[in-house]
Amino acid sequence: MPQAAHHHKEKIMAAIRPAIAVTIIAAAVLAACSRPAAPSYTAPAQEAAQASKSQAMDAAYTGTARVRMAVMPSPPVSAEIALPLQNTEQYGQISTNPVHAVAQQPVSTFSIDVDTGSYTNSRRFLNNGRLPPVNAVRVEELINYFDYSYPLPQGRAPFAVLTDTVDSPWQPHAKIIKIGIKAQDLALKELPPANLVFLVDVSGSMNAPDKLPLVKQTLRLLTEQLRAQDKVTLITYASGEKLVLPPTSGSQKQSILRAINGLQAGGATAGEQAIQLAYQEAEKAHIKNGINRILLATDGDFNVGITDFDTLKGMVAEKRKAGISLTTLGFGTGNYNERLMEQLVDAGDGNYSYIDNPNEAKKVLQRQLSSTLATVAQDVKIQVEFNPATVKEYRLVGYENRLLKQEDFNNDNVDAGDIGAGHSVTALYEIIPAGQPGWLGESRYRPAAPAADSKAGEYAHVNLRYKLPGKSSSILISQPVAANSKPLAQANADTRFAIAVAAYGQQLRGGQYNGKMGWNDIIRLARQADKPDPYGLRSEFIELAKIAQSLSAGAASGE
Repeated sequence: MPQAAHHHKEKIMAAIRPAIAVTIIAAAVLAACSRPAAPSYTAPAQEAAQASKSQAMDAAYTGTARVRMAVMPSPPVSAEIALPLQNTEQYGQISTNPVHAVAQQPVSTFSIDVDTGSYTNSRRFLNNGRLPPVNAVRVEELINYFDYSYPLPQGRAPFAVLTDTVDSPWQPHAKIIKIGIKAQDLALKELPPANLVFLVDVSGSMNAPDKLPLVKQTLRLLTEQLRAQDKVTLITYASGEKLVLPPTSGSQKQSILRAINGLQAGGATAGEQAIQLAYQEAEKAHIKNGINRILLATDGDFNVGITDFDTLKGMVAEKRKAGISLTTLGFGTGNYNERLMEQLVDAGDGNYSYIDNPNEAKKVLQRQLSSTLATVAQDVKIQVEFNPATVKEYRLVGYENRLLKQEDFNNDNVDAGDIGAGHSVTALYEIIPAGQPGWLGESRYRPAAPAADSKAGEYAHVNLRYKLPGKSSSILISQPVAANSKPLAQANADTRFAIAVAAYGQQLRGGQYNGKMGWNDIIRLARQADKPDPYGLRSEFIELAKIAQSLSAGAASGE
């Protein structure tokens, strides 16, 4: 062969070798996903070897995650196994709450939300060098990820309600009203007996270091805390569902751990029938006056059986009537269906967390186990009526997919969020006092706000409804918000930090309502309020804000 032709051939081969490699990897992945389901549980004779292999894999993964970044990172992913051929992640559409004129709409109503998955999922994106999709950012979940030093309730009330009003850093002349709720806490030994069903996705899409191995680590953490009066059922699903472990006492930890360690991934994802089986088993093992909860661990990629979103939500909503709640634990990247994970729990009286590393697993199922499992109040709704004599305009920060109609507040048949033991919930309203320029222009025909002289000392009146677990009638709590405020610099650390987190979330969503407050200002405010911080979560937040700043277009201008 002539030398020139030989060189030409070498150039062609060099160019196509990467494509050949990718094709081979893709074929392997497709084959793994399409082949019949691998067994989700190993035979007893294989258990010891399988458990040892699983623990070694998980330990290696944990060590890698620990040294990769100072900020809690998402675990490294093997490109040859875990990376999907295309990104198919799904998020629900969120339209940022608008500004309302008090003269036209004085009442705001919403359901509380204790989910935190949006914060950790956004953290995953930032640690991987990408800004999160706008619809992945739910500001209330970012705020509620953190603990705040709210006073515990007094007497027999399940939670305490407090308010604080400060000058807004976002809009001139504006104020921020903070509404804080703190639920009564329970020590682990005080929790009622628990009937837990572990529902684990073992489909082929879970075959990645940040999926099934991390699921197993998470479930092992929970298992170690079980008591003799607790029961665990383990169900897996891939191309079919399987009862791996019937209801087993928490005293039989080794049996539970063997079942967990034996989990393997393979097959398609048929989630609907598995959810039905989980509820059936939970009903069989139901503990009266106890904790009855399903913990669904998956990437949310249902592709077999009922995959219609509304149908799945309806099924879960119907099953909650039996007194069984649903917690979703999200894992993984690339094909993650966050929309399903977040809204299934809204229908199933539960909570949603995204587990991006072992430290988050410890937070959710070790340090906050009581709040994850034990519900102290159900159908918690907040309604705020603004005083037209003192407030001109308002907007609710976050809670876009938790809004309720005004008439829903007094209707005990309308479902709302639950709050677990020790949980805190924070809501922020930004308001424009009467007589000050705001967001809205003056209307030619809008009627003037009616006078309310008898309530001139109030900005608003906060109403809160809740039900005690298992009860059908709600209880009302009310308190006014005084028409005064303090400079932001004089606010307590919790209020300043919550506002910094809200500004961070708003900035990730485009900064529409942040005014002149840029990344440097957000970081500065967070630094001024980064204590107390026993687990380093506030300092981690500051590092995440720095990453977001470096990835944002505003970084070039020093914002």
